[in-house]
Amino acid sequence: MTELVEHGHLFIGGEWTDPLGTDTIEIVSPHTEQVIGSVPHASRADVDRAVAVARKAFDEGPWPRMSLDERIAVVTRIKDAFAVRHEEIARSISSQNGSPYSWSVLAQALGPMMVYDAAIQVARAYPYEEHRQGALGPILVRREPVGVVAAVIPWNVPQFVAAAKLAPALLTGSTVILKPSPESPLDSYILADIVREAGLPEGVLSILPADREVSEYLVGHPGVDKVAFTGSVAAGRRVMEVAARNLTRVTLELGGKSAAVILPDADLEPAIAGIVPAAWMNNGQACVAQTRVLAPRSRYEEVAEALAAAAGALVVGDPLDPATQLGPLVARRQQQRSLDYIRIGQEEGAKVLAGGGRPAGLERGWYVEPTLFGDVDNSMRIAREEIFGPVVCLIPYADEAEAVRVANDSEFGLSGSVWTGDVEHGIDFARQVRTGTFNVNTFSLDMLGPFGGYKNSGVGREFGPEGLSEYLEHKMIHLPAGYAAGA
Repeated sequence: MTELVEHGHLFIGGEWTDPLGTDTIEIVSPHTEQVIGSVPHASRADVDRAVAVARKAFDEGPWPRMSLDERIAVVTRIKDAFAVRHEEIARSISSQNGSPYSWSVLAQALGPMMVYDAAIQVARAYPYEEHRQGALGPILVRREPVGVVAAVIPWNVPQFVAAAKLAPALLTGSTVILKPSPESPLDSYILADIVREAGLPEGVLSILPADREVSEYLVGHPGVDKVAFTGSVAAGRRVMEVAARNLTRVTLELGGKSAAVILPDADLEPAIAGIVPAAWMNNGQACVAQTRVLAPRSRYEEVAEALAAAAGALVVGDPLDPATQLGPLVARRQQQRSLDYIRIGQEEGAKVLAGGGRPAGLERGWYVEPTLFGDVDNSMRIAREEIFGPVVCLIPYADEAEAVRVANDSEFGLSGSVWTGDVEHGIDFARQVRTGTFNVNTFSLDMLGPFGGYKNSGVGREFGPEGLSEYLEHKMIHLPAGYAAGA
């Protein structure tokens, strides 16, 4: 029996405080369907209080006025705490969203540590001031912290996404209100403990678990200078609409329907070994998942057989069992969504090559088998709409020109991969695909480069110097003629 985790306070400006509302959020295990925890549901009044302390900390407090080295020291302590507490963090997240524990250790716990580490590296080398010779005389270009940041994060990789927003915001001197998803707020209490112990000054970070209505109030708050959001396309559109009322700066990391393209000369064994974890990662609950696999007609049957066998061999079960490779989906609605798309795919004429329903022996819990559809046409709904579950489409193509066309024939443009015997040719293929990230004979996400999407996959970038820039304002200072820096 899992011990019930109950929290009665909110973390506002670095202090545990009583909530101003009375509502609570119950967290339900996707494996047992039993309540495993509860936290206060932040109210609008709590948002007002958090924004006020963040505003004061930014306008008057020490954090934006500290040296970069001083801020790096605090963020380094946060990073180091993730290494120490990675097992606790992984178990907490897996118990809430169904991520397989073995995957959670790497992606949910150690992954955020890597995000903080990469951001520190970028921040050290970033040019915060730059002297230039302008058209009318010398100028000084400064990059200054954006201000109060509202960071709204999803339930699928909560601490990884939180780190992607917190690291650049904190390192550049901004203050943050972090809004976790109601499906996975328990790990945010571990984060609160970590930042307190790291010595983050008063007012710099608040954490407010809440639903969509309160999230919208936060996004539209006039005291917020920037919104950093990760979630669905529909929610991203609403965030942009609400933030636009105050002309609040927005970055959006949204959905994907990424294509893994197998070229005719690919070595199939390593290709399948790379595509399977990229397609079914985190139970299919990943925006970068390679959910469309494109195979040449000349090798279609060979690819179909190998991919179906690999999908069928995935171990499905309790997310906290280290042997599990695919756990339950986060909520009943997500399970039903995947099952509905499986039905739709069959009605559209696609063929189920693996999976296709609930796993045998797992009647309790929000489980869906790792499912592979064959004979998929890219015009089908299962190939065009983000399912966010363990459902993958295998699409045949005639030649490379068609493969490029199909890969690009999507409203999304977040990720993708190509598998080939010629890396140089793979790079040339990558140049033709309109996505924010792409992989040649591998699948990874490097936190020293820019991550984000084309088209409906988002606005702006995270990671690397490009991601750090999203948390900075650019100021030009005109200097008198003849001025020489350092003279």
